[in-house]
Amino acid sequence: MTTVTTTGAEQTIADARERIDALDDRIIGLIQERMAVSAVVQETRIASGGRRVHLSREMEILGRYREALGKPGTAFAMTLLELCRGRI
Repeated sequence: MTTVTTTGAEQTIADARERIDALDDRIIGLIQERMAVSAVVQETRIASGGRRVHLSREMEILGRYREALGKPGTAFAMTLLELCRGRI
């Protein structure tokens, strides 16, 4: 009977991991899409005489992620911003 319980637990874990992998694929796709949109914003801003980075906008983004995810949200948002605009 222990084997059935273990097998059930193993299947639950395998199913959950499969779902996590699918979610990760979607998250990666969304990040890549965000990077492309960010590039358009940067190119347009630079072409119109503006700066590559808009710090007040980045602060808004950091705040949004911090509010939604707590302190780790800030670190995540910083990584996301770096991916989308490069290091400053």
